[in-house]
Amino acid sequence: MALSYKARKRWSLVILLIGMPAYVVACVTVLNWLDRPPFWLEIFVYLILGILWALPFKFVFKGIGQEDPDASK
Repeated sequence: MALSYKARKRWSLVILLIGMPAYVVACVTVLNWLDRPPFWLEIFVYLILGILWALPFKFVFKGIGQEDPDASK
């Protein structure tokens, strides 16, 4: 089942306004449990986690910045 443009736009806002801050807090908490790792490891972990959050939501964000394809012209 494909999401409509309007639904994808709404879900993208929910993900960015609620999900992203929660994910950032979770990532920082996990890194704090590591008891201040070396700088290069910390940067590497943040880079990997920064990419990983977007992969499951790729289909939601695809085409959101463009005009509604279903809108009548």
